[in-house]
Amino acid sequence: MSFSIAGKTAIVTGSANGVGLAIGRHFADAGANVMFADMDEKRLSEELGEQADDSNIRFFAGDLREKLTIANLLSATLDAFDQVDILINGSRQVITSDPLDTDDDSVRTLLNQNLMPALRLSQAVAKRMIKQAGDEDEGPAGSIINLSSIAARRTHPDLMAYSVSTAALDQMTRSLAVALAPNRIRVNSIALGSVMSASLQSTLKENRDFRYDIEKHTPLARIAAPNELTETAQFLASDAAGFITGQILTIDGGRTLLDPVAAPAH
Repeated sequence: MSFSIAGKTAIVTGSANGVGLAIGRHFADAGANVMFADMDEKRLSEELGEQADDSNIRFFAGDLREKLTIANLLSATLDAFDQVDILINGSRQVITSDPLDTDDDSVRTLLNQNLMPALRLSQAVAKRMIKQAGDEDEGPAGSIINLSSIAARRTHPDLMAYSVSTAALDQMTRSLAVALAPNRIRVNSIALGSVMSASLQSTLKENRDFRYDIEKHTPLARIAAPNELTETAQFLASDAAGFITGQILTIDGGRTLLDPVAAPAH
């Protein structure tokens, strides 16, 4: 069975740069209709402006922490492509936090950024997928893929808030997988190690020793390029993964095989 997603429609959030942008472009090249969604309208326009509107690519700018924005994103996707078959929840934020600071509100901030938009958008898209499937009782109805992090199962005090939000995202993946299985909608997660995102590039510019630290604690001794995740996402979105749901697939260059507590999980 091939990994074909040709003719399907995907929404990819967090897609103005990094992994989300790479996945969206790969899906479009593979023949899917793609709605790129992100808060950064300027970056979306710079990356996609010349391709949008006259091809299988569209983009949508808005704050997905707002419920109305989620409804508008789904509406814009349906107006452009009439359906939605794949959702990639790729929007995520990393901030450092102090677990002992009672005034530190970073856990709430990252739950609102990394978990709740993914949950609400998954719920809205799943309802549409169920409606599209109608009375059919066999065949796939849709695929939801969450981009998570190995931080969900590693311990690094400065990343407590990020770890909590990604652990919650993984549990949401499992819960929705069971809830949506009767509707033939699969839900999986990709737990990422260090990938050269825009935020990581910025961090490395500020702290050159950070790259060495990451590479030292990664058996493959390097940081992944965003396009190294794209075919994995395509596999999970395709019918070839039709019996895979509720799984957290780790792509981290072997980082989680080692056990240093202080190793960064970015």
